[in-house]
Amino acid sequence: MTLFHAVIYGVAQGLTSFLPVSSTAHLRIIQALIDPHYTDRANRAGFTAFTDVIQLGTALALVLYFWRELLHISVAWARGLLDPSVRRSLEYRLGWYLILATIPVAVIGLAVDPRIETGGRNLWLIAGSLIGLALLLLVAEFTGSRAREEEDISRVDAVVVGAAQVVALVPGVSRSGVTITAGLFRGMTREAAARFSFLLSIPAVVLSAGYNARKFGADGAPGAGLTGVALVLSFVIGLASIGWLLRYLSNHTTYLFIGYRLTLGALLVVLLSTGALAAT
Repeated sequence: MTLFHAVIYGVAQGLTSFLPVSSTAHLRIIQALIDPHYTDRANRAGFTAFTDVIQLGTALALVLYFWRELLHISVAWARGLLDPSVRRSLEYRLGWYLILATIPVAVIGLAVDPRIETGGRNLWLIAGSLIGLALLLLVAEFTGSRAREEEDISRVDAVVVGAAQVVALVPGVSRSGVTITAGLFRGMTREAAARFSFLLSIPAVVLSAGYNARKFGADGAPGAGLTGVALVLSFVIGLASIGWLLRYLSNHTTYLFIGYRLTLGALLVVLLSTGALAAT
């Protein structure tokens, strides 16, 4: 891997981690386009380790962006364990919601992690995921009432959105995409669905990034310098993309992302069908 490649991967990770377009899909497609040696098993394992490690950058961006909310939630949750009067607050409830939402994805994620690493990055699977979630998000746009704000979020919402994170383990789905979709189906406004999606995903994202950090320096992976460049870029650009998406969804639909996913998925199908790209 060259410095130029590390920059491309870092920028792609930062741009696509929080937009509902799937960072895994983009990193894998970019890798297929610029690295003809991906089919080599050692190279594939090294690339997977590299992409897993640079997720630390976007995980840190998510924590930094929401640090005030996380602090208020943590304090309210701790106080509420002893003081019943605090339990009526949204912050206290969000503390439990974060726990509820993390359990399914943590348990199932550990169970399927080896399978994802070995066979889950097939480009046919990614193409299907890109198109499938786009259609599901389109249905959510048409059927969701978009009448509920963050204060109206309930325990059921946390369970539904938390369960949706499990689907995001499939490459190409997108964690933000599937959880925002779930929030829209639950009647939330687009901005509330996005904020709730990001907040609920923080424990899972941080745990996943911390777990994958063990792969730093794995055989076949780029060195510390190239990995560090990609990680820093993913952090800086990821931080900017969170703010941009929340502002965008306060006044716009998700049709931009739906159209993009459908276009990218269709293009990928064409490239695979013509043999321009290899699926594995």
